Amino acid sequence: MERPWEADASAGFSRRLGRSPQELGLTSATESCPDIWEMDNGDVAVIGRDVTPEVAARLPDGVSIGADERLVIIPRSLLVAAKPDIPDA
Repeated sequence: MERPWEADASAGFSRRLGRSPQELGLTSATESCPDIWEMDNGDVAVIGRDVTPEVAARLPDGVSIGADERLVIIPRSLLVAAKPDIPDA
């Protein structure tokens, strides 16, 4: 069965949404930083901690993680800082 949406791995990084993890005090280094980026095709890339194995067994009803998907967690402050950059529609 074909999916209605597929990630386009060839899309380029267009702009950071919100402030950098360094500006928000979420990291003391430049590696392993949570981040949110808009891609040049309009999709959004999220860098966070992969917690798939820890949460897979307790997902809410109707939620699933595909074999090629991962559940990542980012700090709330990162998403709040990105809110002004995210369009309403």
